Amino acid sequence: MAQALEMPKVSLTYSSGQREMPVLGMGTAADPFDEAAKTAILGAINLGYRHFDTALPYRILQLEYLDLYLIHWPISCKPGRSSFPIPKDELLPMDFKSVWAAMEECQRLGLTKTIGVCNFSCKKLNDLLALAKIPPSVNQVEMSPVWQQKKLRELCKAKGIVLTAYSPLGAKGTRWGTNAVMDNEVLNEIAKAHGKTVAQVCLRWVYEQGVTLVVKSHKKERLKENLEIFDWALSKDDYNKINQIPQRRLQPKELLVSADGPYKSLEELWDGEL
Repeated sequence: MAQALEMPKVSLTYSSGQREMPVLGMGTAADPFDEAAKTAILGAINLGYRHFDTALPYRILQLEYLDLYLIHWPISCKPGRSSFPIPKDELLPMDFKSVWAAMEECQRLGLTKTIGVCNFSCKKLNDLLALAKIPPSVNQVEMSPVWQQKKLRELCKAKGIVLTAYSPLGAKGTRWGTNAVMDNEVLNEIAKAHGKTVAQVCLRWVYEQGVTLVVKSHKKERLKENLEIFDWALSKDDYNKINQIPQRRLQPKELLVSADGPYKSLEELWDGEL
C-alpha cells in the first residue's frame, strides 16, 4: 500500500490551547450513509485524508465527541425533523446569544474540542464576537474563484478565525450545484497551461489564500487528484486573470429567504455582502 500523504495543517485556537486541522477535507453533503459512502471514506483515509465534513446528519454519528462543531446557518428551525431545502414555514429567527452559549457549553463539557459557524457574513461574525466568551475557531462559507470572499477573508485573518471554503468547485452534482466554476474559460486556460485539472487550479487558488477547504468526491482517482495541489503554485499572471473573473454567489437565491421568515431578502441574509 502506498504511503498516505502528510497533509498540511492549520492551528485552531480554543480555550485550553490549540488543535491542528488538515487544510483539505472530504465533504459528505447530500450523501446517504450507505456502503458507497463508507467505502469512499475508508478509501480517503487510506489516501491520507483526516478531515471529514459530516454535513447535515449530525445526530447519527455515534461518536462521544467531535473535533469541530459548527452552526450550519445563521437561522433556527422548528424542532422535529430535518430536511433540505428547509420549508419556508419552518424558518425561525435565531437567538445568537443563547445558541452560542449552548455551543460554548458543548465545548466546556468536552462534547466538542472546538466550535465555529458556517455562512456568517462579516456583520454577523462581528456581532457574534461581541457577545462570545469563546470565539468561533472557524467560519465555513461558499468560496471559489467565482466567489472570492475578499472582505470576509480579511476579517477572519484579522480576528484569528480560520476560514473554510465549501463548494470550491461549484458543488456540481448536488441539488444546488452549478457548472459556473468548472466551465469557466479563464480557469480552463490556466489549467491547460499548468498541465493540471480545473479542479486542481481552483483548490490550489483557495489554498494559496490561506483558506482551508472541503471538497466532495466518491471516486478514488478524484480524491487522489485533489491531494495533488501542494507541490506547485499559481503564477502572478494566473492571479491577474483570476482577479478579473466576474463575482457572484452560487448558492440558490431562494435558500432561507422568505416573506414570513427571519430574512425577507438576500440583502438581509447576507447583510448586503453580495
